[in-house]
Amino acid sequence: MARHALPLSSHRPDIRVLHILGVLQRIALIAITVVAGTVLCAWLIPSLQNLLPPDWGLMKANTAAVALLSGLSIALSQPRSSANAVRTSRLLGAFVSLFCLATISEYLFHISLGLDTLLAADPHALMPGRMSIQSAASFAVLGILLLNLRVRKKLLAYLIDALTLCLALLMLVFTAGYIFGAIGLFGLNMQHRLSPQTLICLVLLSFLIFNRRTEYGFFSIMIDDGIGGKTARLAAPVALLLPFTLATIRGIITRSNWIPEQYGVAFASALMALISFSLVLYLSVRCKHLESATRDLSLRDDLTQLYNRRGFYLLAEQTLKLAYRAGNVFFLVFIDMDNLKEINDNTGHETGSQFLQEMASLLQETFRKTDAIGRIGGDEFVVAGAGDPMEIAMIVKRLEDAAAKRSAMPLRQYPFSFSLGYVTSDGRSAETIDELVQKADAMMYEAKRDKKHAHPSVNDMEAVSMSSM
Repeated sequence: MARHALPLSSHRPDIRVLHILGVLQRIALIAITVVAGTVLCAWLIPSLQNLLPPDWGLMKANTAAVALLSGLSIALSQPRSSANAVRTSRLLGAFVSLFCLATISEYLFHISLGLDTLLAADPHALMPGRMSIQSAASFAVLGILLLNLRVRKKLLAYLIDALTLCLALLMLVFTAGYIFGAIGLFGLNMQHRLSPQTLICLVLLSFLIFNRRTEYGFFSIMIDDGIGGKTARLAAPVALLLPFTLATIRGIITRSNWIPEQYGVAFASALMALISFSLVLYLSVRCKHLESATRDLSLRDDLTQLYNRRGFYLLAEQTLKLAYRAGNVFFLVFIDMDNLKEINDNTGHETGSQFLQEMASLLQETFRKTDAIGRIGGDEFVVAGAGDPMEIAMIVKRLEDAAAKRSAMPLRQYPFSFSLGYVTSDGRSAETIDELVQKADAMMYEAKRDKKHAHPSVNDMEAVSMSSM
């Protein structure tokens, strides 16, 4: 499946989910072709009928052909299909819908249009060759959906999505009927009912329709890469399977006479309530983790995993307030890497990125975990924390020494060099983080200027200059 812009979603689709759905789509199309193709071949070649299980003939030749045409219509309507393929897909959808509506009219008006035995004779049936009315109704709805599978206009898209839900409801009802033995749901009599083969094809086709509508309509939330999409994909299977599971458990308890029927109903209801409540709790915890991860991503720099400008300012503001409240000295270090532009121009941005990551690693190794470390520009780093002035000076000196060791490593093409400036504040002047950053930035530029005067050739420089208030 190709990725498409989803007008009803604020996020991009999850590529991993699209890949999985693409694989499932191919499997479903193959399964439909095998099931319906085998039945149609058996109708057209009587010698094959002995190889099939009993009641294979409940799926009529027309039903098998309609299932194959529906699968072909979906296959032709792929995102990158040509205009002719899409046009053919819609024509097939229109044919399927009209053919099945004609079959429904035969039931309603007790007439025969001569369509039922076009492909194969069916002399032993009460209504030779005629698909069940449930099959005809389902395929008629499916044909309308095939005709409008790629609709994007909002109002019409909502109507098609609503019709998709109606088709899904039919499939759930038919499936439930098979599970719980409600044969009356499937046809007029036991000899003329919705066959298991037809139900399999219809369920798979409904899945394919839903799958394709996730690219264009309201169901796009199911492939969304945001919190809503992940929550929907987690909750949907439980919501679909839970009622069937509990109804099955209730039936087993009631039929086995383990406990009276009213107690079986009470037990099933209590179990459903407990499972639903557990699901709500799990989804709440899941959403909390996802929100935390999203918040962390919005505050982090992708390359270095340090705080970005927004994240640093938020954390530095808190650190500043806590330092003033505890009577500690607040410090802010501004660091600018030397020669990064030259490195990018001469060796490529990948090498420059490695230098930035190396700088980030050095800062994390040198400063404390309680200090706020961020990258607020292309080659600009900042560190904020609290401590006494002597301790701050020692930390900065340790940073210089570590940088000098890295720069002195053999076979290093460019020295690991930076300029820094740092400022301290004890709260008397009530300076803001932005003002302190500007002061430290000015100190850094003064250190960089002094360094250039002292060492005209920056590439040969391995020392790190530092100036403080």
